[in-house]
Amino acid sequence: MTATAAEFEARLRQIGAERYHDKHPFHDLLHSGGCTPAQVRAWVINRFYYQASIPIKDAAFMSRVEDPALRRAWRSRIEDHDGTAENEGGIERWLRLADAVGLDRQFVASKQGVLPATRFAVDAYVRFVRDKTLLEAVAASLTELFAPKIHAARIEGLLAHYDFADDSSLSYFRNRLKEAPKDVAFGLAWVLEHANTAEKQDAAAAALMFKTDVLWAQLDALHAAYVTPGRIPPGGWQPGTFQVALK
Repeated sequence: MTATAAEFEARLRQIGAERYHDKHPFHDLLHSGGCTPAQVRAWVINRFYYQASIPIKDAAFMSRVEDPALRRAWRSRIEDHDGTAENEGGIERWLRLADAVGLDRQFVASKQGVLPATRFAVDAYVRFVRDKTLLEAVAASLTELFAPKIHAARIEGLLAHYDFADDSSLSYFRNRLKEAPKDVAFGLAWVLEHANTAEKQDAAAAALMFKTDVLWAQLDALHAAYVTPGRIPPGGWQPGTFQVALK
């Protein structure tokens, strides 16, 4: 039975309430000041792979869109990350965070040292958006419904507990608090309009759950390699390497 738009939106929001990665123990550790410098650096390196893949994912999506209105609406997502003449973009802001935590930004930008599980998870997301229906691709982006809360908590926690944290190093998160709401408003409205059968609603909900799995898997890999007593997989960044002196 097809749910009403309000009922279906509530279903999507419940997925975030149960499955979003703000509940992962690594975020509790990071936001409370419990991460070592090496753990923070590992997070910055691995999360960059995700950040740098977002515009690639969005370009793959747009290459399949025949509706000019949808392409126009989606285009700003690429610009938000790649930047424009007026906006340095999220990728550059993340590299500024890498500078602040004492990493060689060229190393971070090279995407070396990324954990295998991070690569698998992020690459799977890019393929999902490239290959699945447009509805599923848009629905997968709706994790941004839940992002403002984690960005706000991150800003507060990092400022309270880490010397590297300031307006410059945390500018990525501050800008996402301004950029994400417009993306969320458009994406949610589009999904609610186009998920007009029970089957489509199920597919959209499954897509959103898939995306929460992608985010959770990245933190599982990070936690296993750098927090719990374990082993950094071959190719993963080794603490103490590719670091620069902090000013």
